[in-house]
Amino acid sequence: MSSMASSIKTGAALLGGVVCLTLVGCGGPGGDTSLFPLDKGHRWAYKVATELENNTVQREEMTLSSLGRVDFDGQPAWVRRSDSGANYWLRSDDTGVYRVASRSDIEDEPRPDPVRRYVLKRPYAVGTSWQSATTAYLLEHKQDFPREVRYKHPVIPMNYVIEAVNQKVDTSAGKFDGCLRVKGQALIRLFADPVVGWRDIPLTTLEWYCPGVGLVRLERDEPGKATFISGGRIQMDLADFR
Repeated sequence: MSSMASSIKTGAALLGGVVCLTLVGCGGPGGDTSLFPLDKGHRWAYKVATELENNTVQREEMTLSSLGRVDFDGQPAWVRRSDSGANYWLRSDDTGVYRVASRSDIEDEPRPDPVRRYVLKRPYAVGTSWQSATTAYLLEHKQDFPREVRYKHPVIPMNYVIEAVNQKVDTSAGKFDGCLRVKGQALIRLFADPVVGWRDIPLTTLEWYCPGVGLVRLERDEPGKATFISGGRIQMDLADFR
């Protein structure tokens, strides 16, 4: 999660190693990180298109960098940084890749996650599932203030599942094989219309992870389409990887 544009710049991401004996090459992240590289020196550039329900489209670029290993709470972790100023502390082990802390550009210290926030959970096979927290990145109240739904609903449980393997993905950075497709689904109940009243609005995420690269595409749908609620769609496409 990824982890979605300036408002989703999240999204990207969520990931643990422990002692040297379990690490790859003693000092590297443990477990299998081929689908979400954690080692130092990588850079991912994404094209981000945000389509709002008022028929406007916002286009921008988002960059993530892997900064390498640090100590966090007495154990090694691997840091990623977004160009928005957010940092993410990640680990990997035999259960998968997960996030243990984050820090926004206005926070002095990293904020530990109360539980593991998995990006990918093992086994990397169809049907593997997990739950992680998300929020509404695009949903807005048309009349209430603050307009952004995420301020009133900062934590929404989302259920993820690996729904396909060995996928081929065509991106601006090239074509990739052997990829996983992960689907995330959540519901948020909002007062949407004076006639219909309260409605369960679906939040859906599709993510593609490819060997040696990691996240190459993300699609996020948050349909409002109601008298009091508007939403939209975000697409992230890998433009460059180093």
